[in-house]
Amino acid sequence: MLRDPILRDPILREILLSPAFLAVIGLCVGSFLNVVIFRTPVMLHREWLSECAEQMTRTDELQRYTGIDAAQAGHLAEAATPMGEALAAQPPFSLLRPASRCPHCGHQLRWHENLPLLGWLRLGGKCASCKAPISARYPFIELLTGALFAAIAWRLDSEPVALLYCGFAATLVALAGIDWDTTLLPDHINQPLLWAGLLGAFLGWIPVTPNDAFIGAVIGYLSLWSIYWGYKLLTGKDGMGHGDFKLLAALGAWLGWQMLIPVALCASLVGALVGLAMKFNGGLREGNVVPFGPFLAGGGLAVLLVGPARIATWLIPPA
Repeated sequence: MLRDPILRDPILREILLSPAFLAVIGLCVGSFLNVVIFRTPVMLHREWLSECAEQMTRTDELQRYTGIDAAQAGHLAEAATPMGEALAAQPPFSLLRPASRCPHCGHQLRWHENLPLLGWLRLGGKCASCKAPISARYPFIELLTGALFAAIAWRLDSEPVALLYCGFAATLVALAGIDWDTTLLPDHINQPLLWAGLLGAFLGWIPVTPNDAFIGAVIGYLSLWSIYWGYKLLTGKDGMGHGDFKLLAALGAWLGWQMLIPVALCASLVGALVGLAMKFNGGLREGNVVPFGPFLAGGGLAVLLVGPARIATWLIPPA
């Protein structure tokens, strides 16, 4: 298990690992997750468009790989050049820059307006400048993350490993939010989550054996990969994104292969209910797509909070 010299002092440990303290930390982390959820897809699309524009200016490659003639390749290159120049001229955009602003009027948020939950409540859910409504999802993400951090601290009896699982939970919240908005599960978030679970198990920092973590990652990936290809061969359509395979693999690494069935069952049941509700309410998106990532993340968090050991006794009752 994880041991940190800073947490050897019993009083300091009781404070830093208490549900109340981690709830406050969770509110602050949730504020940052709002930035991650909103900005990551924008950053990814800008990167992809820049790469696309660069590739389209290479007329020899266009002719070689698409079979078009030189004139057509030249027209495509001419069309791509302004797009590349426009993207290059954009101001810096990252998780840290620019500072948070109102999407309606561009008002830069002052420090007290950016306080987790309190800032939104103080403003009455409206921009201080233009009075446009600020989505309630921002405080919801903050409250959700704070509640998860507190619940993890309580569930794990304020053990240092709670800090690792708080990071695990925060990453799942970010992935769920991004996938719900865009049906994207970015590799640069998914893959570090997977490797962190495998490394944590290997070093003995989390209560999962290296064998269980490795098998969980393999089975988690291959199970959804098999379903994806079976559905594609039968229908000719994509049933889910590849990011879902990697997310379930990461959950298998963090929770062990034994918890994959409870995670998948929980995700499938809730996903089906939400999908039906959206269908009857006319809330389905174009193509009747319902992202599966948020439900996988929810299933993983549910298993963590209920407790893998307790769930194992349900699956395999004692003799």
